Amino acid sequence: MVTGAWILLMVMFAFTASAGIIWYWSKKNGLYDESIKYRMLDED
Repeated sequence: MVTGAWILLMVMFAFTASAGIIWYWSKKNGLYDESIKYRMLDED
């Protein structure tokens, strides 16, 4: 049972790390750019 718990812990860590890497990559590429929704208001 201890081996299964360690495997589960490593799988959970891998999923968490990959989600963090994907979030960082998308943030770096401007996916969450907040200035886009205010750009329409500045064009007047």
